[in-house]
This record gives sequence, C-alpha cells and structure tokens, in this order.
Amino acid sequence: MKPLITGIHHITAIAGNPQANIDFYTGILGLRLVKKTVNFDAPGVYHFYFGDELGRPGTVFTTFPFAGARRGTKGAGEVTYTAFSIPSESLEFWVDRLKKFGIPISDVLTRFGDKFIRFEDHDSMGIELVANDQDDRMGWSYGQVPIEHSIKGFYGATLNLRAKELTEKLLTEHMNYRFIGEENGRFRYGTAGKPGDIVDIVLDKSGTRGSQSAGTVHHIAFRTENAASQLQVQEILMRNGYQVTEVKDRNYFQSIYFREPGGVLFEVATDEPGFAIDEDEEHLGELIKLPDWAEPNRAKLEESLIPVTLNVESYA
Repeated sequence: MKPLITGIHHITAIAGNPQANIDFYTGILGLRLVKKTVNFDAPGVYHFYFGDELGRPGTVFTTFPFAGARRGTKGAGEVTYTAFSIPSESLEFWVDRLKKFGIPISDVLTRFGDKFIRFEDHDSMGIELVANDQDDRMGWSYGQVPIEHSIKGFYGATLNLRAKELTEKLLTEHMNYRFIGEENGRFRYGTAGKPGDIVDIVLDKSGTRGSQSAGTVHHIAFRTENAASQLQVQEILMRNGYQVTEVKDRNYFQSIYFREPGGVLFEVATDEPGFAIDEDEEHLGELIKLPDWAEPNRAKLEESLIPVTLNVESYA
C-alpha cells in the first residue's frame, strides 16, 4: 500500500525586498520562477514559487516577500535550515559561485556521510547545499548555472526544537516517516530516506523561540498524492488530537495546516494539479496569476505590488 505522505512538497519562507528575492533564487541559485502570484491570505503581497522546470513537488521553495520587513531570528520552534540537493561532484562549483557573488559560506562539512556547505540568503534565510549521488532528479537552469551542477530539489529540512518525543511520534506514527539515525545530536527521519524526504530534528532544549519575519521559514509542507489521500491524512491527524484546518484551495494544490508539538507550522499539500493549469509550461512564472476570486480586483492588486523583473543574465 502506497504511503499517504511521501516526503516534502514545498517550503515557504518570509522574505523582504521582492526583487532581491527573485534575483537570489533565480539568478544566483538558478531555480526557475514557476509561479508569480499573491499570498491568498494577504493578497497585497506577492507569493513566488521557485523550483525545477515544472515546479514538481519536492523542488519548490516559495516566498512571501514583504518589502521593508524586519529580519526575523532563528530559534526553537522553527525550520532553521532548508537543504537543497546537488550532484556529488558539484560542491566545488557552488563554493566558487557563492564566493563570486560575495556570499559568506561555511567550510565544507560532513553529515551522515554527505558533504555540504551552509550559508544564508540576502534576508539571512538558512540554506544548505548537500552533495550526494542518491538523487536521480533532473535539475533546471536558465543557462547561468551549468545544468550538470544545477540544484535538483530539496534534500531536506532541519527542525530546531526544545524536545523531540512528541514530534517524533507525529512523524513516525501518523505521517509515514521512520527514524533513520542519530549523529552528533541530530536525529534524522525519512519516508524512503532519500533526497527530498529528509527531516532532521536538532534539539535546543533551552533555546529562545524564533522570531518570524524576513529570513525565516513560515511553514513546511509535506506531499500527499491527491484530495482523497489528503482527507485520509486529515482524518488520522484529527483522530489523534491535532488541530487541523479545513481543506484550503491553493489553485496549484490543496492544503491542510496544523502545528506540530514543537511549534512548527506543518502543511499537507496535494501533488495535483500542479503549476501548468493557468500557464503554458514554457511560460511558467511570466505573468502575475491570480485566483478567480481575486481577478475582479486585479488592477488594484497589481498597482499595490512592486514591479519585478527576471535578471538572470546578470548572474552568469
């Protein structure tokens, strides 16, 4: 029987300047801007989706860029680092590329047998690039990043928590995750234990709560196949005492939300229908796309949004 949850669907962060946000994730990291829309719960703010060629589940990093937002702080009850997967031979390329653009990076580190580097984006968002040979997904490039070195999608995410027992129970008993191992106080879980489904818990027993604003993760979303499997997940979670929202239509997927015991906002999102429902695949991310209920206010909404452009040629 196929598991109801199969890994990470997307990760959403709060950002600051919208243009700087696009420049970093498309220009420097080389992800594709697959959708340019608005925050459905605050439509005066953009919602950008960055991913592979089609924005496949497991590749999409999304942002709510609030111009002028103060910077948040990493702390307990947050996803503190988002890890992307790169080919095993590409680490040196990325070290050189990030240095070229003046981005401070860590030394090359090793964790669970994989080498990785750690750095922050322009808003201090925590990012890791993990080099490995277990990822058969195709990357994407606008051309400024050689396709053989391109980011393939997520590797995993780090949850910074004061305690792990209840979160571990949620993951392993109700969300199809299993415990993989522990290394230096880092506890690893996965559905199949491969890039795209890894969740690490790092304990910060006396840690200060994180302050959510620009440069922090708003929520992490997990994959489920379709609306039917999502309802099964919802029923399991509710039966076990989690306060789960109703199903919310996000146009490109359907979502339910709840707080895990450590305070991180979890989402379970459907793989269907994807980002090509309102744009041709070759033109994804070119226009501002709105849900039907927002279309009558398009002129007002577009007037309130800061114009942004794609400047990937500046990052060759």
